[in-house]
Amino acid sequence: MAAGTLLARRGTSPRRLPTIKTAIIAAAAYVIAIIFLLPYAEMLITALRPQRELLGRNYVPHHFAWSNLTNMWGSSFGITTSLRVSLEVAGGATVLVLLVAIPAAYYTARHHFRGRGLFLLVVLVTQILQPTALIVGIYKEFLNFHLIDTVWALIMVNAGFNMAFAVWILNAYFASIPVEIEEAAMVDGSSRFGTMFRVTFPLALPGVVTALIFTFIAAWNEFIAALTLTTSNDVTPLTVRLDSFIGQYTVDWQHLFGASVVATIPVLILFALIERRVVGGLTAGSIR
Repeated sequence: MAAGTLLARRGTSPRRLPTIKTAIIAAAAYVIAIIFLLPYAEMLITALRPQRELLGRNYVPHHFAWSNLTNMWGSSFGITTSLRVSLEVAGGATVLVLLVAIPAAYYTARHHFRGRGLFLLVVLVTQILQPTALIVGIYKEFLNFHLIDTVWALIMVNAGFNMAFAVWILNAYFASIPVEIEEAAMVDGSSRFGTMFRVTFPLALPGVVTALIFTFIAAWNEFIAALTLTTSNDVTPLTVRLDSFIGQYTVDWQHLFGASVVATIPVLILFALIERRVVGGLTAGSIR
């Protein structure tokens, strides 16, 4: 009774315990999170496991071999070169996609020209075609242009196969922005180009960020085209480099999982930096 009176004087209410439904949902969320995090924990533990404990039954080794993570940066493994190539390919493909997709999506969202629906349908159809099904034709085309075993070939392939998603999501986001905002800016003397980059583009930034991160991740994880179009170690991305740790009779598990840990870090950093804007971008066009 005295505690209730004290809380009433302070203007606060007693803290309520969560309901059974809330507790069940929270427990389920924690279980799902643990299930998704366990493979990453296993990957890190295996990367630090000594060779003599590789087949041990203990989940956590008795000793951690930190040299597994330091030795793989040597010239014999090529992780540094592959990491640089992957960053160049993913970053270049992302920039190229945004440079083409933003004007295309803006124009299709603001101009209802003849054949607009057919154009968007053709763009969507290209999303169905995967590099695996077209890899022979892609290889022949780049061979004719003498672009085999170059970073530019990987950039163009990844940009081409991620363009459709970027155009569609940006088209929906540009269409959700009221055209009256642009008209008001143009009445004040701004040009169409200036209105797009000074008014519309900042409002569409969550959609742009969503297209950016999905394009970057798709280009970062691409394997088939990179394996086919590259032959030398100087232009081998990280995904292909990981495959080199798997031999015909043995597998270098420590360095394979160590390189896998390195491969996840750039994506985690990118997603952590722009995660807030991704949620808004995923709901693009849901409210008109």
